[in-house]
This record gives sequence, C-alpha cells and structure tokens, in this order.
Amino acid sequence: MKNLSQMMKQAQEMQAKMNEMQERLGEIEVQGQSGAGLVKVTLNGKGEMKALKIDRSLVDPEEVEVLEDLIVAAFADAKAKVETTIQEETQKLMGGLKLPPGLKLPF
Repeated sequence: MKNLSQMMKQAQEMQAKMNEMQERLGEIEVQGQSGAGLVKVTLNGKGEMKALKIDRSLVDPEEVEVLEDLIVAAFADAKAKVETTIQEETQKLMGGLKLPPGLKLPF
C-alpha cells in the first residue's frame, strides 16, 4: 500500500509540473526562417503564430508563388523548433522517471 500512495503522490507532482510546463509553452517563442532569413515566422510553444516578417525585396506581384513557398518553409522550420523545445522541456520535467519507449508526453 505504501508503494501505491507513493505512486499517487508522484502522479500528482507530475500533473502539477505538466500544468506549469503548458503555461510556460505559451510564453516560449521560437523563430523559423527560409530564403536565407528573408522570411521569418515566430511561433509560441503551443504552435501559434505570433509574427511574420517578410523582406521587402521579396514583394513582387509576379513572384507570389515563391513568397508563398518561403512562408510555408519558414513556418515548418519554426514548428520543428517548437517540437524540439517541447521534447527538451518534457525531458527536464520527467527527470529520472523511466517511461515506456514510444510514450508521448504531454498526454
């Protein structure tokens, strides 16, 4: 019975840490870029776009498709960085906790 109460206590602590991490993710900002930095997208840790910067040299009505592709690429770069940040934060949160392989957190 002692083990069960210990596990429950750890689960409650982990839940509190997960809630804290979710709040922090809204504050974290990462920037992705494409076109050698001519297009930059800023996302928060929840994947919400916070800013988009486009260099004036790209604004050409005849080249709209190129600009669209660069925006998509910059967003993908930022999203990948958000996912890496989430993984790093989750590893910090879990500390030495042994979880089964393939288990994804947060739930």
